[in-house]
Amino acid sequence: MQIKNVYDVAARSMSSQMTRLNTIASNIANAQSVATTKEDAFRAIRPVFEIDYAHDARESGLSTTSVKDIVSLDREPAKSYRPDHPLADKDGFVYEAAVNVDEEMVEMMEASRQYQNTLEVVSTLRTLASRTVKMGQ
Repeated sequence: MQIKNVYDVAARSMSSQMTRLNTIASNIANAQSVATTKEDAFRAIRPVFEIDYAHDARESGLSTTSVKDIVSLDREPAKSYRPDHPLADKDGFVYEAAVNVDEEMVEMMEASRQYQNTLEVVSTLRTLASRTVKMGQ
């Protein structure tokens, strides 16, 4: 996607934050999951952002973000002794998802604020453009 104006910047930014919110939702949804092995345990995921510059960035100053990749965090799942659990291994252990729900909530608030701030910029731009058009009438 080519960056042509501030609306393109806002659209890409909002799309990136939406991806961030979706990964957070996935992490929270899997926070209580357990697995039989450490390798199968869920690990929190995060989007990796990259900066995209407009072709004429030196003149326009336009740049935005996009999601380059989604990666699993390198965290160890917790090992719990629960011999009555159907997924327990032969020694009675299960591996809990490597997700910190408090951290995910902070991430969610930040992503939501970033999305809302970008939406506010677009709303302000539309209002200013409308007023500018009315000035000439």
